[in-house]
Amino acid sequence: MDLPRVERELKKRLVYPYRWGRKQSNSWDLETNFIYTTYSFATLLRRTENFDQALKDYALNRWYNFWSAMAVEDSFASHENVEANKNTYDKLVDFKINAIPFDHKTSVFPKGFNQSYKYAREHEEELISWLYANQSQQGRKHLKNRLFIILYSANDMQHWKMKSEVLLLKKEIESYVKIFSEKNLYTFDFGEGKVYSDLLWITKDT
Repeated sequence: MDLPRVERELKKRLVYPYRWGRKQSNSWDLETNFIYTTYSFATLLRRTENFDQALKDYALNRWYNFWSAMAVEDSFASHENVEANKNTYDKLVDFKINAIPFDHKTSVFPKGFNQSYKYAREHEEELISWLYANQSQQGRKHLKNRLFIILYSANDMQHWKMKSEVLLLKKEIESYVKIFSEKNLYTFDFGEGKVYSDLLWITKDT
């Protein structure tokens, strides 16, 4: 994947408001599934020009989040300790790190957690439990191994914009994988056996 190109395209999205007219919906997902094969932002705008504003916002957000996630997966897969899952229909595993399977989820720091950034950093296990309970309520909801990448922008609090910082994400991911160890993972039991999880914080102060 050409990560510099992906970053350039994603940053074209930043001048448009980031609005969700509604929560994730299977029906609206079906209407906007062309985002998976739409590589440029200009093409995305053409394909959504006849949408009402709410559906257009939904499509722009899905496209932005999807291609940022693909860049993240590519950044993991490029490391020698990571094995990408070749089955793109597998909703439980994106890749394996040191043979441990993970689904990954890149998220902005969640307002719904109702705690400060400082508190979250000091209570990661509590935040992970909250994320399992509250995120991905549609097709990707599961209680298996998951690696959460949490984005936090201290300067303007517009955390969502950090998803376009593809090269920064790659740098932080490489650092994380380099020192990855199973003993540092959090373990949970949601009633279906042991689950491994972890948080990778990527922050920007300026």
